[in-house]
Amino acid sequence: MRRTALVGAGALGLVAGVLPGAACAQGAAPQPLPPYRTADGARRVTGTPSTADAPRLEAGSVYADELGPGERVYRLVLEQDRSDVYVSAVVRPGPGAVVGYGDGVEVEVMTTAGRTCPGSAGRASFGRDPVPLAAAGVRRGGEDADCATAGTYYAKVTRTTAKGSDRSAWPVELRVQREPGLGAAGPTAAPSAWPSGAPVLPGADAVPRSGGTGFNDARALGAGVWRDELRPGQTRYYRVPVDWGQQLGAGAELAAAALTKPYGSASDGLTVRLYSPYRSLVASEDTPYDGKQAAATLGKTPPVAYENRFSSDRAVRDASVAGWYYLAVTLGGKVAEFTEDARPVPLTLRTDVIGTPAKAPAYREDPAAGGFGVGAGDRAAAEGGLTAPEEARAAADRSVLRVVAGAGFGVGTLLLLVLGGWLLLARRGRAATAAG
Repeated sequence: MRRTALVGAGALGLVAGVLPGAACAQGAAPQPLPPYRTADGARRVTGTPSTADAPRLEAGSVYADELGPGERVYRLVLEQDRSDVYVSAVVRPGPGAVVGYGDGVEVEVMTTAGRTCPGSAGRASFGRDPVPLAAAGVRRGGEDADCATAGTYYAKVTRTTAKGSDRSAWPVELRVQREPGLGAAGPTAAPSAWPSGAPVLPGADAVPRSGGTGFNDARALGAGVWRDELRPGQTRYYRVPVDWGQQLGAGAELAAAALTKPYGSASDGLTVRLYSPYRSLVASEDTPYDGKQAAATLGKTPPVAYENRFSSDRAVRDASVAGWYYLAVTLGGKVAEFTEDARPVPLTLRTDVIGTPAKAPAYREDPAAGGFGVGAGDRAAAEGGLTAPEEARAAADRSVLRVVAGAGFGVGTLLLLVLGGWLLLARRGRAATAAG
């Protein structure tokens, strides 16, 4: 019963997700694409061009700023506790903004002396579409003497802009996550080999699941086949829990569309990006789309392992924490030039989580506070297809029900005690009357 109800919630999400596309009936103007949903409670902050007066960012918090071409700097105050701290930036170009392959975003963590922490910098680049794009930098607390000490550090977010590209300020969402250090000495070398290659993806019947607008409302998926729709220029977000020792395989397919004219050119017709739990770009795959069947498949991620962070390969290094991995699927905006009324195109998403969960590292503290690890609640959310806001509401509802049930139990117990007392007094009264 619970599974049926939860899948129904996912199906309702699909209906809501495709209503804008459904409104694009023949002759009607396409509705605007739904905007990126920012994190609830995001704090406003203004980064500075230099380290002087840079605003402080705290672990566990999300911030909102604007980012023009160039650099913005933010301040971190970190402990000497062997913890790793991740700073991510999600930039969001405005609708219709001109971007290209020379545009992108980079995040790095630096010491007060201006030295970039080893392996810190993370970068992501645009294609032709102005879609949300994320990158993340990291301070590894146990790897480098200069970046292991307690004190002040700086996170530098750089937006690169090619000639002829949009130069207006874009909203940027900043998130700081802290992964606690290990309680004992852990591994210090990357694995020498791991099972790689293309995944064998499921072929079951598709279940409706509508993707979110960004990381904050991404639709949860487990292993399976999922049905959605994409409008030209739209990106849908999904999240999959991947535990220690597990690998993720994923692929996306576009069905045929009704064409209004011969296919011309639509580079990046279908793009699939995979992000880590700290929003670092792990892998990306794209393929042209000419209105006929098209597919893009990501290679299997490495098995999630703590020691992956010591690899020189960025794709391996980013598969070093368990948690929610994010899939962002984009249909290129140029597809609207040759498809009927810019109608939604049917999308099939196939995902597989390979392997059984392994034992987690011996952290000094619970890593869940930083957004890492996979728990029973995460698996339940994936089974039901819940977004994070829906999951939070469901948890709140369960809490209310427990309070009501507890209160009901307490009232019932009190009534039974009162009734029992009355019966006892009545019996004693009858006994006293008989004795008299």
